[in-house]
Amino acid sequence: MEKAYIKSSVQHGLCSIEFFHPQSNSLPGALLQELAMAIREAGTNADCRLILLRSQGQKAFCAGASFDELSQLNTQQEGLQFFSGFAEVINAMRTCGKIIVGRIQGKCVGGGVGLAAAVDYALATENAAVKLSELAVGIGPFVVGPAVERKIGLSAFSQLAIDATGWRSASWAHEKGLFAELYTDSIGLDEGINRLVTQLLNSSEEALGALKTVFWQNTEHWDQLLIERAAISGKLILSEASKKAIASFKKR
Repeated sequence: MEKAYIKSSVQHGLCSIEFFHPQSNSLPGALLQELAMAIREAGTNADCRLILLRSQGQKAFCAGASFDELSQLNTQQEGLQFFSGFAEVINAMRTCGKIIVGRIQGKCVGGGVGLAAAVDYALATENAAVKLSELAVGIGPFVVGPAVERKIGLSAFSQLAIDATGWRSASWAHEKGLFAELYTDSIGLDEGINRLVTQLLNSSEEALGALKTVFWQNTEHWDQLLIERAAISGKLILSEASKKAIASFKKR
């Protein structure tokens, strides 16, 4: 089985950050910490003008939280620490100072929807269905919620949050504004990314930085808000109902 990783490389002004986990690109705590660090480092790298966030493979962009790790949480502090990993990644994306383009080649679940919402411009394939599955395991999309609601609005966010077992198509996500562009396959997706990246790298770096600031206005309180939300999930994940639901998911 391939090992999980975070890879970061800079070429001609583009910093490509790629993540991988053998379980559908799910994100355990250690990988979340590495991802947040890679994004923060890209933000301070003078050679990086633009960030591309991507994952390996074709089937899933990101399956969200690691069920193996969720099943091992035994205290509220452990729960807070785990869910704070998603808070750190989103806040790193918010504050890094560089425009982030997202390559969404496949399905997004839970925290994966949060990542797709937190990039500044997401390009996706028609395979990129989305689902916020948290309520089905006894918690809720509390940490990623602000990022998702900011991108698609309260109504669409509430639909995803409440219907935790239902998939929404990539076309639905495109219509709601989660995805800026939609392609039939990964070939078209990469052509679209190459076009956009070339255009942005030829744009004013100062103007891009100013746009990033404008895009994320009025989110300064997220440093505290997302940690508070992580504490809610960290408490709920310890309930008996949540533990049973996670055990059931792991048996599938």
